[in-house]
Amino acid sequence: MVNDSISDMLTRIRNSSMAKKAIVSIPCTRINKQIAQILEKEGFIQSFQISEDTKNLIVRLKYRSKEVYNGKIKESCITNLKRISKPGLRIYANHKEIPRVLGGAGIVIISTPTGIMTDREARTRGIGGEILCSIW
Repeated sequence: MVNDSISDMLTRIRNSSMAKKAIVSIPCTRINKQIAQILEKEGFIQSFQISEDTKNLIVRLKYRSKEVYNGKIKESCITNLKRISKPGLRIYANHKEIPRVLGGAGIVIISTPTGIMTDREARTRGIGGEILCSIW
């Protein structure tokens, strides 16, 4: 039993991308599914699907090949994942106070009254909410 499913999801993705794994299995919750949809839409992961038998999210990670002196190595599209609002300390912001990650190169995922969305969407709609995590 995991108390914080969002940080569990981020940790699993971080660990598997550092180990250069192709896929990672994450327990399927509604929030995890919505975060995976945002990551796929923003181009941080290749795809995700829900397995029928185990009710897990199967996330396919995305890599770039980087030329080095004696061959190619895989470099993850996700450089860093950081949980901002935790169960012990919730962080809220209105649409003017939403932080920018690397000048807009990264994204911040926000839980708003109208659903989970990126920082750009929340700013254009003029909606604030709980800042869940930042990804770049």
